[in-house]
Amino acid sequence: MNVDVIIVGGGPVGLLLAGELILAGVRPVVLEQLSERSTAYKANALVGQVVRFLDHRGLYQSFGGRGDRPQPAPAFLFGALPLKLSGLAENPLYGLQIRQARLESLLEQRARDLGVDLRRGHRVQELRQDDDAVTVQVQGPDGCYEMRTGYLVGCDGARSGVRKMIGVSFSGFTDPSIISRAAHVTVPASSISTDTADIALPSGDRIGLYAWHRTERGAYVVVPHEPGVLMVSVIEWDGPPITGEIPVSIEEVRASLHRVLGQDLPLAAPTTPGPHLLRRVYVANTRIADSYRHGRVFLAGDAAHVHSAVGAPGLNLGLQDAANLGWKLAAQVHGWAPPGLLDSYHAERRPAAERVTMHTQAQLALMSPGPAVTALRQVVAELLETPVVTGQITDLLAGSDVRYRTHPGTPHALTGRFAPDLDLRIGSRDTRLAELMRPGRPLLVDLTDASHLADLTGPWRDRVDLVTAHAPAPPADALLIRPDGYVAWALGPNGNDHLLEALGTWFGDPQ
Repeated sequence: MNVDVIIVGGGPVGLLLAGELILAGVRPVVLEQLSERSTAYKANALVGQVVRFLDHRGLYQSFGGRGDRPQPAPAFLFGALPLKLSGLAENPLYGLQIRQARLESLLEQRARDLGVDLRRGHRVQELRQDDDAVTVQVQGPDGCYEMRTGYLVGCDGARSGVRKMIGVSFSGFTDPSIISRAAHVTVPASSISTDTADIALPSGDRIGLYAWHRTERGAYVVVPHEPGVLMVSVIEWDGPPITGEIPVSIEEVRASLHRVLGQDLPLAAPTTPGPHLLRRVYVANTRIADSYRHGRVFLAGDAAHVHSAVGAPGLNLGLQDAANLGWKLAAQVHGWAPPGLLDSYHAERRPAAERVTMHTQAQLALMSPGPAVTALRQVVAELLETPVVTGQITDLLAGSDVRYRTHPGTPHALTGRFAPDLDLRIGSRDTRLAELMRPGRPLLVDLTDASHLADLTGPWRDRVDLVTAHAPAPPADALLIRPDGYVAWALGPNGNDHLLEALGTWFGDPQ
């Protein structure tokens, strides 16, 4: 066998997965068909729990995060309605401003520093699998060659060739009547006010920057992109028919904005060096792979799910796929994975995708035209004034409403959820839980100095680290945390002492 794991696709999901495997002692090969990294404009931010996961890997600050740790956002939007988050007792919605091209660049450099074998200009043409391995035919710059691998992961995007080769259905729908047009543009400099964060229209009216606005004809957003350049995005329902044979233009975006806004905003193409965004897509494109696993082949990221970009959940969803799958594949390669561990990837991550497709469709519906929707928005806006409702919606947007399955018994409230950010003291040293997660290994944190935990976990010490620490007002007496940051077991007044069962469930038989 040539390699333990092949990753097809060198975008953010494939690169993060490669890094996770390296941390776990497995050296993958990444096959990327593009000879150079794409500079196309895609996402421009991370929103949700993945921001805290990057903090666990020590990447938050190097990726442009402010402060020593992620801070929750004070406000957000749901279906172009304001979400006021500053009053929430527990706000799980974290954000990190970073353009996807920059994110890919940093993840690629990290992967190469870790020793990942990244092969650009290599396209998988065929794959077949048997009980022992996956065989792939690859077209590289120097010709065709064959590789055999224990496992293969398709991180090759919405049009995934891997997904098609293994015959997994991509169930869902596409509504061609809902069209999004977006472009980087310039407007007369005199019309922009940085003090009030708005733009003056020729009519004298002003429209706000940053937030989505909904009218009775559609929805739009205008966001500063770089000095002198704005990003304009417009969504229309039942607009003029289009054909893919006609390239999108600035004039098309301007006309679309005019129809939605009801008046003109002079737009022109930027004069600064590109690449610049100019895109037309069906925004209501929602699909999920029927199975995330087919034998020894797995799907992650857009290869497993696509959805509307409203709310910016895509990278949060896809990168957490990689975090979830990486340590499980490594456990299988190393020979200590318990039965069913690889199947838990589909069982845990597909429901997460279902939640994202649900809330993005709901948000899109709330932004659609019509008096009935206007009335519905008034009802929802009133509900969002209630902290309980706002908290529930925020959990949904962050992905923190998904709770992974737990071991039998009466689980602690933290079990199955992403571990809380804890300030800790180990001996005379102050640290944080996030810093202890840097190596990417399973971690048992003893917060009460219970010596029996060391005796119980001794047979797993080759794969589970034990740390005794003290925390102000600890949420549990002890936490068993998986490499992806989720709590596998917790001990507390409302929990139970099924530690050995939890260790066996997630980390296999003792040595």
